[in-house]
Amino acid sequence: MKLTKLEHAALILEDSGRKLFVDPGSYTTAITDGAQADAIVVTHEHADHWTPEQLERIRSKSPEVRIFGPQGFASAASAFPVEVVQEGDRIEVGPFTLEFFGSRHNVIHSSIPVVDNVGVLINGSLYYGGDSYTVPQGVDVDVMAVPAGAPWLKIGDVMDYVLAVKPRRAFPTHEMVLAKVGKDMANTRITWATEQNGGTFFPLAPGDTLDI
Repeated sequence: MKLTKLEHAALILEDSGRKLFVDPGSYTTAITDGAQADAIVVTHEHADHWTPEQLERIRSKSPEVRIFGPQGFASAASAFPVEVVQEGDRIEVGPFTLEFFGSRHNVIHSSIPVVDNVGVLINGSLYYGGDSYTVPQGVDVDVMAVPAGAPWLKIGDVMDYVLAVKPRRAFPTHEMVLAKVGKDMANTRITWATEQNGGTFFPLAPGDTLDI
């Protein structure tokens, strides 16, 4: 399976000539390579993780693509045929096996509603928790997408999250809110946390790939 990191929280997974998109949102360049897509996973309803325009771009090339996400996202994206998923669900679509974890977004502030959020494990290898610190209990994580910058996180909590998950490999996501100096700082701290359990950190930038 090949992973391509896009801007911010968006990912493309490719396997056996098919594609899976994750969180194609407003901070991500317009997606033009939506052909051969079997699925789109959206972890939650915030616009930096999905937009109607991004979904339509993918659907225009792959009309039969299936869209998965939690109830809050399904309500926000009511114009689309979203299949609601929740913690404990396991779905096979094309060459991809999707397992879902967690239920709620991290708290940003007491004045801001906490929305639904799901983490996803793809083909038993890649784990991405969306905007949460949900640890996939009982899972030996090969590759972890680690949030690097957000209004709901501090880097010490991210480090503890990585220490708890213990991935063999990790790379940064959710980083478009950071300037270069902030990205470098976050990568340094996430590298340390990944290496404590023998893992390797890959400072992927948009367009970079990783074989899984």
